Amino acid sequence: MKDKEKVINAYKEMYEGMIAKNEAKLRSVLDDSFVLVHMTGMRQDKEDFIKAVMDGTLNYFSAKHENMPIEINKDSAVLTGQSYVVAAVFGGGKAGWYLQQKCSLRKVESEWKITRSIASTYA
Repeated sequence: MKDKEKVINAYKEMYEGMIAKNEAKLRSVLDDSFVLVHMTGMRQDKEDFIKAVMDGTLNYFSAKHENMPIEINKDSAVLTGQSYVVAAVFGGGKAGWYLQQKCSLRKVESEWKITRSIASTYA
């Protein structure tokens, strides 16, 4: 599998882990340095993010990936994923969003790990 495919796979696996509440999958694809920056500016490190997914603070039901442009520079990459996501987060009701996640990744022993994600919306 080429690096571009591995980067796309990492993004998709993150969503699969979020939807299935699969802690092992999230731990595998997220680097230990991972930080999620929410639309509100709130930051969650890897442990807080996984805990929020697992305890239902962040509930993801589906994701339809629409666009995933990638820039790779040696052992680092940026993927700007645009996905239509159905979720219920922080006690809010279930709703659909056009969610963009600008993900930074680094290559660790031939595998790509997500180190940072900055969430926003897109039209």
